Amino acid sequence: MSSLNYTSYVQQISNLLVIGSTDANFITMLPGMIDYSEQRIYRELDLLYTQQTDSTTAVSSGNRNFTLPTSVGTFIICDNINIITPAGTAASSGTRVQLTPTSREFLDIVYPSGQDNTGTPEFYAMASNTQVIFGPAPDAAYVAEVIGVQRPASLSTTNSSTILTQYVPDLFIAASMVFGSGYMRDFGGQGADNPGMSQSWEGQYGKLFASAAVEQARAKFEGEGWTSNQPSPIATPKRV
Repeated sequence: MSSLNYTSYVQQISNLLVIGSTDANFITMLPGMIDYSEQRIYRELDLLYTQQTDSTTAVSSGNRNFTLPTSVGTFIICDNINIITPAGTAASSGTRVQLTPTSREFLDIVYPSGQDNTGTPEFYAMASNTQVIFGPAPDAAYVAEVIGVQRPASLSTTNSSTILTQYVPDLFIAASMVFGSGYMRDFGGQGADNPGMSQSWEGQYGKLFASAAVEQARAKFEGEGWTSNQPSPIATPKRV
């Protein structure tokens, strides 16, 4: 399947559900269908395309609290944090000190005082979905490089193309049709017209998801032998 845009996506869904694309109820249902499909795929499929890096914010000296930057978007998952040394140096020219994720309890025990326990941070813990704490507390205003997962903008009339419509359009259609089956009152066995519709699309989604997951593993060099190769039933070397 070639890539989709908002218009071609609506046309395909309209054809598959056998309902006019200008039908008022169909138009009302569309945002919910798109949201369901996008959120499900983003949560279940670890897409390399959702990884973002933001190094636009510096930590505060003597303060162990740090709010995740939002210059390029909101982080859903924080994978890594690097402290750039020396203090005041940009990420493009400084030296990275990769922090080790740990628990808040560990930091509270080992570094109980933010004022007395300062230095170049070595550890971090998630304090909330938007804030982390460091141990030790920074002794200078270092630039923090945050790497993690962000949600791309949703498909809409004003955002006609997304990573899902470009790279996994078939999976996006299948997820949409699972939701669409509910709209057509065929979500479960109680459906009078086509009780197997949602199960069929759910099965199709599962098959497409499996192949997409393999492709993403290859893209991240998590494929055969920790390379970008396809899985092989013959040779499965362990990572050295």
